[in-house]
Amino acid sequence: MKNSFDLTGKVAVITGGNGVLGGAMSEGLAAAGARVGILGRTQKTVKEQVEKIKSNGGEAISLIADVLDKVTLLKARDKITERWGKVDILINSAGGNIPGATISPDQSFLDMDDDALTKVVDLNFKGTFLPSKIFAESMITQKSGVIINISSMAAQQAITRVMGYSASKSAVDNFTRSLAIETALKYGDGIRVNAIAPGFFIGSQNRDLLLNSDGTLTSRGKTIIENTPMKRFGEAEELIGTVIWLSSDASTFVTGTVIPVDGGFSAYSGV
Repeated sequence: MKNSFDLTGKVAVITGGNGVLGGAMSEGLAAAGARVGILGRTQKTVKEQVEKIKSNGGEAISLIADVLDKVTLLKARDKITERWGKVDILINSAGGNIPGATISPDQSFLDMDDDALTKVVDLNFKGTFLPSKIFAESMITQKSGVIINISSMAAQQAITRVMGYSASKSAVDNFTRSLAIETALKYGDGIRVNAIAPGFFIGSQNRDLLLNSDGTLTSRGKTIIENTPMKRFGEAEELIGTVIWLSSDASTFVTGTVIPVDGGFSAYSGV
């Protein structure tokens, strides 16, 4: 029976693995036995995450690359395959929003910055597409592999003020399903593609939107908590179980799905 959560011998790449959520997922995969490549643009934070994993007994290497730059992604793929011979797991965690693509409370849709909108769509959609295309090549060769994209609650329901981010994460959902179908039909059942849709987690990009300087909730933060049945924000470590399940042989018949990890937010009507 295929029910093993053990990832010993597997090789994983995590884009944005130097971030809050990506970092937690990278540590979880390493603890489950995977060898982990931390991919990010900032050498300092990538190195810090690698050293953190190593200090806990795991194996990790730095992959300095930009998810929108094919040349650096190819170099990262070459580095990890030269080191460990393959890539079994890709987590597309890099992404997020940028200030210019967020509408302030006193602005309207007409005030949306066109260039900022393009940048946030590129970051989330193209920044998922390009790594998938590059790292899937070795998966296709070996006829096995797992891709996990990071979606958002903003893709499942309309959320005010972040139209560009929401649209780009909706594209990630559709891409997840499309790629799952493409790989299964053309390359067999050994390659699986899924996504995780986190609820509301506090990170550097959204902290000021959700929390005041004294740690109390902003009005937006209060609205989110009111519509989250568990009445709290998520902790980054709470993504690990789903990541390990989707990465392991425990989910060999699961592909094309978007799994909410959201404290009940997506299920709640508000009534």
